[in-house]
Amino acid sequence: MIKKFLTTLSLICSIMIGSVNVTAQQVAPTTSDSVSTVYYIKNITSENLLKIYDALDRHATGKVCVKLSSGEKGNPNHLSPELIAPLVQGLNATIVECNTAYPGARTNDSDHMEVAREHGFTAIAPFHLLDSISSTALPVRDGKHIDYALIGKDWLDFNFTIVLSHFKGHPMAGFGGALKNIGIGLQSREGKAWVHSAGQYTDPNNLWGANMPEQDDFLETMAEAAKAITDYAGNQILYINVANNLSVDCDCVADPEPVKMADIGIFASLDPVAVDRACIDAVHLSNDHGKVHLEQRIAERNGTHVLDYAEKLGLGNQKYVLVTIE
Repeated sequence: MIKKFLTTLSLICSIMIGSVNVTAQQVAPTTSDSVSTVYYIKNITSENLLKIYDALDRHATGKVCVKLSSGEKGNPNHLSPELIAPLVQGLNATIVECNTAYPGARTNDSDHMEVAREHGFTAIAPFHLLDSISSTALPVRDGKHIDYALIGKDWLDFNFTIVLSHFKGHPMAGFGGALKNIGIGLQSREGKAWVHSAGQYTDPNNLWGANMPEQDDFLETMAEAAKAITDYAGNQILYINVANNLSVDCDCVADPEPVKMADIGIFASLDPVAVDRACIDAVHLSNDHGKVHLEQRIAERNGTHVLDYAEKLGLGNQKYVLVTIE
C-alpha cells in the first residue's frame, strides 16, 4: 500500500529533492477557486512510475497509447525505455509519436522508425507514428490564433492516452512538459507547422526564419492546440512528467547542452497545467545552483506564458496541492 502524505496548506507545499528541502509556492485558494492535485515521488524508478500512475486512480482501459518524445537521433536525454517498460507493458500499450516539422532524422516514417529502434523504444512495445497516413482536424474552442488543430489521424483509434513527458528546457518554448507533449507532440507534421506559425502555414517548408510569429503568439497557439486534445479526450487521458536529465535543450535537439542540474523526480496529475506548474516551481525553489541555466532559458522565452494562457482557456489550474508518495 502506498503511503501518502498530503500537505494541505493553502500557501506552501513541501517536497524533497535530493538531500535538499524545497518549498513549492502556491497561491492561496479562495472558496471559489479550483485546486488541482499533483502527485510527486522523488526517486525515479520503474516501480515508482507504476506507483504514481496508480495514485492518479484513473485507470487506462481499452486501446491505450503512451505519448512520449522518441528524441532526435543522437540525443542522450530522452526517457529510458528500461524506465518506462513496466508501465507500458503492464497496460499493453502502444508508444505513439508524430513526425517533426524541423529538419532532422524524424521528418518521415522510415527515418523516424529507425531512431525509435536506435533509442530502444521498439524493443519494449509497439511503436506507431500517428500521422503516417494523414492529419485530421480537431476543433479549437475559444482560440484567438487557430480554430482547429491538425493532429496525427491515428490518435483517434485509441481509447486512452497516457501523456508521458520528459520535463526539461526547450530552445523555443522555454520548457517542455505535458502541454508541449500534446500541443506540439500530438500534432502531425503539418499541425506542428500550423502551431509554430501561429496559424499561418501548414507547410513546414514555410517555417523558420522571418516567417516565425511573435513568441507569445506561438506559446498561445500551442496551448490552443493542447486544448483541442484535452477537449476531445475528456477523462480518457492523464499526465506524468519525469523531471530528469534537465538540460536547457529539448529531446528534439541532437546535441543538447550538458545537464547542469540534478534530477528532481516524477510528477503526475489529471491536470496538464498543474503538473507543468509543479515542475517549474520545483526548479525555481531548488537549492541546486545549476538551476540558473534552466531558469534563464525559461525566462528568456517567456515560457510560463503558456501556463497563464492555458489556464485562461480552461485547460487546468496553476493552483495545486502536492501529494508526496513514499
